[in-house]
Amino acid sequence: MDDITFSQRELDVMSVLWRDGSGTVAEVREALGGEAAYTTILKILQILEEKGYVRHEKEGRAYRYFPVVEAERAGDSALDRVVDKIFHGSAELTLARLVSARTIPAAELDRMRRLLDELGEEAP
Repeated sequence: MDDITFSQRELDVMSVLWRDGSGTVAEVREALGGEAAYTTILKILQILEEKGYVRHEKEGRAYRYFPVVEAERAGDSALDRVVDKIFHGSAELTLARLVSARTIPAAELDRMRRLLDELGEEAP
C-alpha cells in the first residue's frame, strides 16, 4: 500500500470513518447527508475493502466498517502527488499556496514558524 489513492466519493467515505472510527453503511450514508443511495455507499465500502483500506465486522444484521489505512498515511501519499504534479516538487510553492489560500489563526501561524525555524536549524 505504498501509493494510496481514493476517488472523491471514496475519500468522502474514508473521511467519515477516520472521523468517527467506524461506521455501518447507514451511519456513513447519514454522515454524508443521505444524498447517496444505500447501495452506492455499500459498493464504495466494498471497493475500499477490496483495496485493503477498510475491514468489516458483523454487528447484528449489519456490518461495521473500520479504516485500515491511517488518515495521515493517506494524506502523505496525496500530498506527495500534489507537490510533485502541481508544484513540480517545490515545497516553497506548496507552502505559499497553502498559507495564501485561507485564513490561518495566529496560533497556527506561530506553530508553523517554529516548525520552519526548527527545520532550518537542522539543515546543513
